Amino acid sequence: MTSVGSVHVEAAVGEMTRVLGPHATADWDVQAGPLEWSCWETAAHVANDLVKYAAQVAGEATASYLPFHLVVAPSPPREVLKVVAACGRLLSGAVEHALPEALAWHWGMSDAAGFAAMGVAETLIHTHDITRGLGVDWRPPEALSQPVVDRLVSMPPPGRASDVLLWATGRADLEGRPRVREWVWRPGPS
Repeated sequence: MTSVGSVHVEAAVGEMTRVLGPHATADWDVQAGPLEWSCWETAAHVANDLVKYAAQVAGEATASYLPFHLVVAPSPPREVLKVVAACGRLLSGAVEHALPEALAWHWGMSDAAGFAAMGVAETLIHTHDITRGLGVDWRPPEALSQPVVDRLVSMPPPGRASDVLLWATGRADLEGRPRVREWVWRPGPS
């Protein structure tokens, strides 16, 4: 099993900006895939998740989430992607510099690698949501999906890691498995 780290966070955010950047002039007010949010709101949500995960790791918050929320000012999609990239670098840095024994809270305790896995997962699945909303053909890369599935999906079924990740987050069917309707990341310490 590959440990998820800062390099994976940077790669996921890089993939998001690579895929969505060319579509920054599209209408991002459309619904993002199966979500109730627009594509713009979904990208802002990714930024918020990344910075909150970074704060949890850096602050070693062990009782609950630190009491703040990132607000992205109304701006063009290209600017929102810059915010996502900046927040991704914050999470990457927090993961890179965390002590091996450091833990923080996310519906239970997790180490920095668990927060990296959650950051990669949120980035990949919401990039998928946005591409669906914008009509762009894209699937999460296997090289990023596999370590996330290994870390976050309890007893993952066989199959391509990207298919399992999309199934585990309620975005796709998987043959022989019931549709997932609800989930919570519970990364636990590795």
